[in-house]
Amino acid sequence: MTTHTVRRVSAARRLKDRLVQTLVYLAFAVAVIPLISVLWLVIKNGLARFDLDFLTHSMRGIGARDVGGGAYHAILGTLEQVLLASLISVPVGLLTAIYLVEYGRGGRLSRAISFFVDVMTGIPSVVAGLFVLAFWVLALGMPFSGFAGALALSILMMPTVVRSTEEMLLLVPNDLREASYALGVPKWRTIVKVVLPTAFTGIVTGVMLAIARVAGETAPLMLTVFFTDSINSDPFDGPQMGLPLYVFDQARRPTDIAIDRAWTGALTLILIVMLLNLVARLIAWWRSPARGR
Repeated sequence: MTTHTVRRVSAARRLKDRLVQTLVYLAFAVAVIPLISVLWLVIKNGLARFDLDFLTHSMRGIGARDVGGGAYHAILGTLEQVLLASLISVPVGLLTAIYLVEYGRGGRLSRAISFFVDVMTGIPSVVAGLFVLAFWVLALGMPFSGFAGALALSILMMPTVVRSTEEMLLLVPNDLREASYALGVPKWRTIVKVVLPTAFTGIVTGVMLAIARVAGETAPLMLTVFFTDSINSDPFDGPQMGLPLYVFDQARRPTDIAIDRAWTGALTLILIVMLLNLVARLIAWWRSPARGR
């Protein structure tokens, strides 16, 4: 092959590389533009009512046309519901992923569990709410409550936690496990002391993705939590508001004042999710094996 031919081939490859890079950047821009536009609209319209009064007052005694009111009761409800859902789904999802990766590889039970996890991944959120409504509220006679909503949210969180944790555990090199076994360390202790700390950062990221997914769910809460304008700090007794329900309730009221409250509620929800992600990132950085902890 002559030098001239080599140069022609190299130029053609560089041209293809530039073309592919341009297409990738273009696809990225197309994907980011809707996200930026949504964030801009929420920030622009939500800042009008984003103040201390909105964050510290409820809607008790406030009508659709009345000025004032806030989303304190909804913020409290969302935090409690997401916390309860995480307490239910994270341990179950983590233990399930550990079994699939460390104990049940290729087994019949592990294949059945993987199948049901895949099925749960595609469950619509309203179906999870209907299940909890039919079983927990109607069949068992339990009241509408924040805990009922947390049960529905945990159903949606579990498959995300399982799959993300499973992928992170699979990325842990087998050499680390074998080195631990060679020192006479039992398998359960190897998992606790070697495997989980190595995959900790990825596991935290997966948990936060699951939380971000369910934090804005409205349909399950409409069927299990119900609506209230009052502050209810007990998630186990009585209806309890959530921020997604608050946004939906205010957005359907035909006044500009209520619409402003809905925009501010959406902004508050976005800020809470971003804050939780920031905290998770800081925890993951602090507990990272690279820092020698």
